[in-house]
Amino acid sequence: MNFLKTNLQDVRIVETDVFGDHRGFFTETYTKNKFVAAGIDNDFTQDNQSLSVEPGVLRGMHYQLAPYAQTKLLRAITGVIYDVLVDVRKGSPTYGQWEGYILSEYNHRQLLVPKGFAHGFVTLTPNVNVAYKVDGYYEPKADRGIAYDDPDIGIVWPMPLDHLVLSEKDQHHPRLKDAELNFTWEAKA
Repeated sequence: MNFLKTNLQDVRIVETDVFGDHRGFFTETYTKNKFVAAGIDNDFTQDNQSLSVEPGVLRGMHYQLAPYAQTKLLRAITGVIYDVLVDVRKGSPTYGQWEGYILSEYNHRQLLVPKGFAHGFVTLTPNVNVAYKVDGYYEPKADRGIAYDDPDIGIVWPMPLDHLVLSEKDQHHPRLKDAELNFTWEAKA
């Protein structure tokens, strides 16, 4: 496994070794001791999966308030997504900044989304299955989000905004400056 740093503090891309032959392929998507050796020691407690049937489905930008915040490790099992994170940890050197990454069934990349990041993705192909591990349980009273089209953040989505398919909830998240946040960044030793 290869753990790549990104421009956002504490976010990692995980590349797995893929062994293929005429039958298909095999890869380890999670091996605890390899993650711990890379400094990622989350205790993942729940696995989730979503299906988006058409291109342009946008799910995001979600987070849960502390103490219910979740670290996520996600990947596209089928199809292709453009995955986006926004640092919402006050005091972070990358607060309010975003990055996007292509995750697909073809590149086998995974994304580690730390606590304190708003997260979302848009599907680029039909029939996209996304699987992700979380280190905390879903808590409806802590469920929050920020606007996917907040002009102060300026996320550049890979398709026109009027082509996106959103849930009712995701159409009405506040801008970052108006969002309820309780994350504070702390430098790691």
